[in-house]
Amino acid sequence: GSGKTTLLDAISGRLGHKDNFFGEVYVNGCQLKREQFRDCFSYVPQSDTLLTFLTVQESLTYTALLTLKKCSNSSIKKKVDAVMTELSLSHIADKIIGSRNVVGISGGERRRVSVAAQLLQDPKVMLLDEPTTGLDCLTANQLVLLLSELAHRDRIVILTIHQPRSELFKLFDKIAIMSFGEMVFCGNPMEMITFFSDCGYSCPEQSNPFDFYVDLTSVDTRSKEHELKTYSRVQEFVSAYRNSETFSKVLAAIEKTKCMKELPPIPFKNKDSPSGFYQILILLRRATRNLSRDKTGIIMRLLQNLLFGLFVAFFLLRLRNDLAQGAVQDRVGLIYQCVSAPPYTGMLNALALFPPLRAISDQESKDGLYKKWQMLVAYIVHFLPFSVISVAIFSTFMYWTIGLYPDASRFGIFFAVVLASHMIGELLTLVILGMVQDPNIVQSGVVLLNSAGVIVGTGLVR
Repeated sequence: GSGKTTLLDAISGRLGHKDNFFGEVYVNGCQLKREQFRDCFSYVPQSDTLLTFLTVQESLTYTALLTLKKCSNSSIKKKVDAVMTELSLSHIADKIIGSRNVVGISGGERRRVSVAAQLLQDPKVMLLDEPTTGLDCLTANQLVLLLSELAHRDRIVILTIHQPRSELFKLFDKIAIMSFGEMVFCGNPMEMITFFSDCGYSCPEQSNPFDFYVDLTSVDTRSKEHELKTYSRVQEFVSAYRNSETFSKVLAAIEKTKCMKELPPIPFKNKDSPSGFYQILILLRRATRNLSRDKTGIIMRLLQNLLFGLFVAFFLLRLRNDLAQGAVQDRVGLIYQCVSAPPYTGMLNALALFPPLRAISDQESKDGLYKKWQMLVAYIVHFLPFSVISVAIFSTFMYWTIGLYPDASRFGIFFAVVLASHMIGELLTLVILGMVQDPNIVQSGVVLLNSAGVIVGTGLVR
């Protein structure tokens, strides 16, 4: 709660236009405009947003295709191979990413894939929000060591981290400590030790400096008395830092850079995005390849309407033709079931398939790779064939098995109406998913809207 993530979000341009924040961002002595933030900084969020059934190489290749317009396929392959080699991912290039329910690569390897996706644009400044969260100690240390190596290859790497091991202390060139949104200290590790020692808080031997100094600058909220005491101590550190020689050196370096006659250029990322139509094609190919490997999902998408049809046919068997025995009522009830059920199967499809795509589109659209609506269009184009085939199987079985009027044109009308209701259910769910993050709320909302439509459509409410 010290404001680390908010700071990174502000620097990377991820805060919305409605969010108010003050301050200036300078790179090489040049002040950046707000719209330039994401073109200069690469950002790796705390959670990995990767597609489950793509391999490591495929995931990076599609990201490269969305980023590099003028590169040939061979150049893109070389670029992807070079990045995988740099991050020690070559040995798992053909393994799928996986998820909680699908066996794939490890958590540390997933985090490295997320870093690799950002390296494809050759950023000079990388921001990482708690990259070691959820990793074991060994994997976390390996990741920090890897990031340290990247930082010494003509890059600046800025990361937030919790409870690193003491062996990592020497890997950081500069360390900043924040508390309650204020900078408590910023300098190299030896300056930090000297600063806190001068304040009367020397780090005991055999203690982890990270743990010791973070504890010192944390506010204890267990009681009002502890909170006031620890907050007062933090304010003393803030005041001492602003009056320190370390802080004066930082200000002097900033002013010296700003006053240079010839400033170095702003290191923007290498980004030459393809046309909007080509981006949709790439997103369509990626979504299709990812979802086509989910065999169980494909079978359910194609046959779920048929399963409902088998359930109805089991109870109804053949329609009666005698008006006196309820032939009209049987047909009205059947048509009602055939029209009211497909929207729910469409809803289930969207709830199961679209949230992972939405998550990755949220991340990549903030990186400026494409617009969110392009992912939506790609998904709609992807599910259309599955919807048509699924409804065709269901309609053919229901119409000709139950004994409706044997006419091809009337069957076509029946198929079109069922397909329309199925599509409406899925599209309506997509619209609500675009506004609401929680799938459970979306499911309840779609059910209520469908129920309202059924009540009005049946004439119960006029």
